[in-house]
Amino acid sequence: MPGRMAAMRKSFLPLIALIFSFAAHTVAQTPSQTFQPQVGQPGKDVVWVPTSQALVDKMLDIAKVTPQDVVFDLGSGDGRTVITAAKRGARAFGIEYNPDMVELSKQKAAAEGVTQKASFQKADLFETDLSQASVITMFLLPDINLKLRPKILDLKPGTRVVSNTFNMGEWEADETAHVGGDCGSWCTALLWIVPAKVEGTWRLPQSELKLTQAFQTVGGSLSGSSGGVVTNGKLRGDQITFTVGAGQFSGRVHGDVIEGTLTANGKTNNWRATRGSTQ
Repeated sequence: MPGRMAAMRKSFLPLIALIFSFAAHTVAQTPSQTFQPQVGQPGKDVVWVPTSQALVDKMLDIAKVTPQDVVFDLGSGDGRTVITAAKRGARAFGIEYNPDMVELSKQKAAAEGVTQKASFQKADLFETDLSQASVITMFLLPDINLKLRPKILDLKPGTRVVSNTFNMGEWEADETAHVGGDCGSWCTALLWIVPAKVEGTWRLPQSELKLTQAFQTVGGSLSGSSGGVVTNGKLRGDQITFTVGAGQFSGRVHGDVIEGTLTANGKTNNWRATRGSTQ
């Protein structure tokens, strides 16, 4: 009898091992296969509330997303913004802290056939390198936006940033759009264009241009016989425009050089200014 029991135990060992292996595999697969996100579920920085598809479309519209763009969605949730951007041909990356949401997004991207364009990673949005982004989308709270603002303002001039509903404090949006219909709540898209940094003293051949800057608004003064106060100063990415007296200045900022045209008294001439050095 003891020998028979030992033989039975020995014969059951492979079956028990198989059962445990199957159970472990099932447990490992359950989160990504059966996870269903719940509106209001807690996250690292915010609770999850999905952006309506109508507003996703509007956000990408006002950012003018094209196949040449690289889109980063901060707090990508179930992946809908990333997937929509990928369908427009852009390379799109979702940054999401919840690993279950990341896996769910990957499955949705696969179902939509955009895995070559849409990628997702579990990461902290404050620690993520955003330098490759030409467009950033987000649905975060105002205090999170303000914490991100210095990092965003250090990005390449011309980077487009779109937020669902929430603003950037005193950095006013360059454009605002709304959607109606069955959007429900959270139906406003706000767009910012990261401005070049122009504050400082700029040298021209016969004068000196002193510029002040508050985000995309520019002020200051121009010395010399045709000088005066800088008015109507605006930045849109690396494009700058301002007025001094009867002169209309426009130009493009390349680091510490501005080059453009000056129109005054019916005549247009080129102008060039260099920051922190002589001509």
